[in-house]
Amino acid sequence: MEFAELITSPNLDRVILQDSLKNSIEGTLCITGHHLILSSRNESLPAQEVWLLHQCIDNIEKKLTSSSTNSGGIIIIKCKDFRIFQLIISNTEDLLNVFSSIERLINLDKTDLLYPFFYRPLYNILEDGHTCYKPEIEFSKLLQGDEWRLSHINSNYSVCSSYGATLVVPKSIDDETISAAASFREGGRFPILSYKHENGAVLLRSSQPMLNNSNRRCRADENILNAVLGQTRKGYIIDTRSTNYTNNCKAKGGGTEPEGHYTQWKKVHKPMDKISKCNGSLLDNLAKLIDACNDSTSSSDKWLSRLESSNWLTHVLNVLNGSCLVAQCLAQDGATVLVHGSTGLDSTLLLTSIAQIILNPDCRTVRGLQALIEREWLQGGHPFQLRNSKFCFSNSRSKYQQPTFLLFLDCVQQLHYQFPCSFEFNTDMLILLFEHSYFSQFGTFLGNCEQDRVNLKLAKQTTSLWSYLNRPDVLTSVLNPLYEPNKGPIWPSVAPVSLVLWRDLYLRWVVTSSTNKVREKVGNILEKHKEIRSQVIKLRKTVAEAQEEYDELKRKSIEKCDE
Repeated sequence: MEFAELITSPNLDRVILQDSLKNSIEGTLCITGHHLILSSRNESLPAQEVWLLHQCIDNIEKKLTSSSTNSGGIIIIKCKDFRIFQLIISNTEDLLNVFSSIERLINLDKTDLLYPFFYRPLYNILEDGHTCYKPEIEFSKLLQGDEWRLSHINSNYSVCSSYGATLVVPKSIDDETISAAASFREGGRFPILSYKHENGAVLLRSSQPMLNNSNRRCRADENILNAVLGQTRKGYIIDTRSTNYTNNCKAKGGGTEPEGHYTQWKKVHKPMDKISKCNGSLLDNLAKLIDACNDSTSSSDKWLSRLESSNWLTHVLNVLNGSCLVAQCLAQDGATVLVHGSTGLDSTLLLTSIAQIILNPDCRTVRGLQALIEREWLQGGHPFQLRNSKFCFSNSRSKYQQPTFLLFLDCVQQLHYQFPCSFEFNTDMLILLFEHSYFSQFGTFLGNCEQDRVNLKLAKQTTSLWSYLNRPDVLTSVLNPLYEPNKGPIWPSVAPVSLVLWRDLYLRWVVTSSTNKVREKVGNILEKHKEIRSQVIKLRKTVAEAQEEYDELKRKSIEKCDE
């Protein structure tokens, strides 16, 4: 298929583009296979260009000025990064041609037609991001011991289609046991290693057991779980479903581990059903939040009421609560923890990821966060392309489209807000990750699992986001000038009053001029702090050197006295 077949009107003059802040550009609209480009050619003003990736567009609407005359109208473009544009076109036929062209291009059903397969970077690739976070590299320290090994039983993805080809499993467990345990769990997602804490406690994740209404047991599954218990011989199974929802799953053949066969494990329900069932879906709740953010006419009381009724911050609170529970079991009880819900693809990954950020200081660095996203989300089988194909503005979204990864990033932002000096990266990096998970020139978030990415040959045909982010010139833009390495855990306050709206993301296209001035002042303060911190580091170094000289002189003086 040629893109030209989809584009009825590739070029159109005298089009006015207006953004959310009421800034207008008049010029030529060009529709390419992957971008909308609006170029102004006003000789009295500097040339301007706006590039908009088709993949960024979530929904378009048209409003004709009049149905009886050829007087054009407006095309409203709503984007996945919360921007809203208007294209003002004076001719009705041209407007309809542009509308139909955009509609076809934003609904391409073939992944290999998306922009990452056509993008060619103009810079040298210093590091291949597609290969820098492989399991054998990430778990190299664990693999040097006698407890864990690499298994390639899933090399053709037949044991579990959503897991990776290389898996880290207990050394005492053979591949036949793994295969049997996979048949006991939904989607083949048997218990797999997420993280090992410094005290030896292990974090696992899986999907629900499939009991087939017979409450049957699986000795292979029991063997895997018992093989990872520490010296305390105590473990927790944290189920992200309520007891009622778990009972509903039992009616469909699922459920939870039979009590009598997991005697060393204590089951705890930490309900997060709200991610898909509280007052509509998670995506519906996000839509309510964004509607409130875009309503500039609301009074303060009405705005707070709409914010609360959206339930978005309730989701954030639930994830932080559940993650703190997981982290406490690992760090304070020294107990092994298995986390699962139904499929193990959403709420499970939220808890295991945030728990690691709370406990593991490495996950609070730039490369550590990238590695965490690779392990838990990309290699862990979160279906990015399915979840992120539609967003909160779309009229055709379904239960399969959910902003789970955005919820994860919001929770990281909450931790960053409460512990601003404990993160190597700033929140601009989180916003960048959000955007690239929905639309990108990079192939990192394409596909729904590793098998998809292998079949699409992403490593050969696309550039990795990590290759771009880790370039020195880009890396400096996402570093936090307040960063002071904190080797201990960060225990957040989970009181509702401690949560904040992520203004830099949700309100960034509806900010006022006064807010911009505040941001500018904050930026200047941070730059000044960065300079002061640099001077302090130099002074500390000078003091340390002086102390060494003093100690040396003192030592020599003592030696002379002894003589």
